[in-house]
Amino acid sequence: MRRIYLLVVLCFVVLSAISPVSAQITYRNPVIPGFHPDPSVCRVGDDYYLVTSTFEYFPGVPVFHSKDLVNWEQIGHCLTRDSQLPLQKCRASGGIYAPTIRFHDGRFYMVTTNVSGGGNFYVSTTDPAGEWSEPLWVNQGGIDPTIFWDEDGKVYFMSVGHQFSDGKQREGIVISEIDLKTGKRITEPVPVWNGTGGRYPEAPHVYKKDGFYYLLIAEGGTEYGHKVTIARSKSIYGPYDAAPANPILTHINRSSQTNQIQGTGHADLIEAHDGSWWAVFLAFRMQNGNNHLTGRETYLAPVQWPQNGWPVVNGNGSVALEMNCPTLPLKPFPAKPVRDEFNTLTPGLEWNYLRNPARENYLFDAKSSKLVLKGTGLTLNDIDSPTFLGRRQEHINFSATTSLEFRPGSQNEEAGLTALMNDRYHFDLVKTKGKLILRFQLGSITHIAKEIALNADKIQLRIEGADLFYTFSYSTDGQNFKVVGKADTNLISTETAGGFTGVYLGLFVTGNGVKSKTPAVFDWFEYKGL
Repeated sequence: MRRIYLLVVLCFVVLSAISPVSAQITYRNPVIPGFHPDPSVCRVGDDYYLVTSTFEYFPGVPVFHSKDLVNWEQIGHCLTRDSQLPLQKCRASGGIYAPTIRFHDGRFYMVTTNVSGGGNFYVSTTDPAGEWSEPLWVNQGGIDPTIFWDEDGKVYFMSVGHQFSDGKQREGIVISEIDLKTGKRITEPVPVWNGTGGRYPEAPHVYKKDGFYYLLIAEGGTEYGHKVTIARSKSIYGPYDAAPANPILTHINRSSQTNQIQGTGHADLIEAHDGSWWAVFLAFRMQNGNNHLTGRETYLAPVQWPQNGWPVVNGNGSVALEMNCPTLPLKPFPAKPVRDEFNTLTPGLEWNYLRNPARENYLFDAKSSKLVLKGTGLTLNDIDSPTFLGRRQEHINFSATTSLEFRPGSQNEEAGLTALMNDRYHFDLVKTKGKLILRFQLGSITHIAKEIALNADKIQLRIEGADLFYTFSYSTDGQNFKVVGKADTNLISTETAGGFTGVYLGLFVTGNGVKSKTPAVFDWFEYKGL
């Protein structure tokens, strides 16, 4: 009996000692929420820099900085000039695909593809928060490029697929040597690996460790079957032997199918300044059944990578929203204000335009703290650049509110607040002459959900997001909001609308086919995660 008692006491002591550690949440995924897909990361000392895809949005390729890989602050964009990022007539989910960021010999390089014009290119800088160079174009087909410096000084360029001299397009990863100063190929592209058999082998990154070249890719398509696989070789040109435990990251397994995180893939590995290894990768959060609206986001997981062995992601190749693994010492950034008062001469880094903006239609009046938008005949349905300024939806539960002053002279002129997935799927809360309109654009169908007689010149518009519905409301006094209507979130989800982006919450004005004579004045915009 005494032995049983002592055993119980011992178990209690052990459990008491380990329970606080095992239950402790050290960070939460996604580490960069909202539409931030295809993350790539590099390190300079104890500073970390990360970039993501932007497709049809301008400026292109946001740059983030971190001291701990968990907390990230946007510090700029790689592509801020029209000469770097031509997006004229770029279709939805065209434009900029899958960037890679690397640091070499005092300089940062960002390699990417503009699928709507020009193909593969890279830009560089000594200051990732500043201006980047003009593009150097690489005459190598395919997408998802990456760059690698070998120990002998040679520079290699990898991409996915290529049109070879025999006229045939081949899938899989190809590699060539390039001249870094000009972007010109020194050698012809050579196919090196097609993956483990999953469709769409893509997103290559190469690392040299313990005398091996490790080639990391994604397979299965950027959807529910997404996964990360890896192979290695003693030569950069292969042959590459696949890891026996592939895939090293996926949620396609039965045990992960109920996880809210799905579509894990497109990873990049980084060795931290303390010697630990980590993976950044994309995934999406499910809501309202098997749907997602916040786009593919940036996630983080620890990696164990023994000498001469294979990397293991988070022990079992899966991740959670709440992680309880050891991290680098956490160094969070100050929280940003939830309200943008428009008291600067340029938009904050969180704001984007649709394609290349007509800059004369955007006035940031810092003196009076107002954003003045001038409408054209273009609408949100046009594959062009309507007068639109938007920021990403980062939370499933959120509130977005703006104050609008608008005195339209005709029914053609309208301004408002939109939840926009793309040019064919968006919900608009619109002020026009004498009316407030809630309108749904669902593919080829334009549905007027509600019209309210309203003659006030100054109103506040609000969109609230939740798992199942968006709720649209307005106020004339800034205090008392009246609900106009609701919309099922599924109607503009990626599963319905398609594409590779996520929902933007945007301010816009249009003349619906004719140039709008009345500017829309926005006093402020407020975004809160709930």
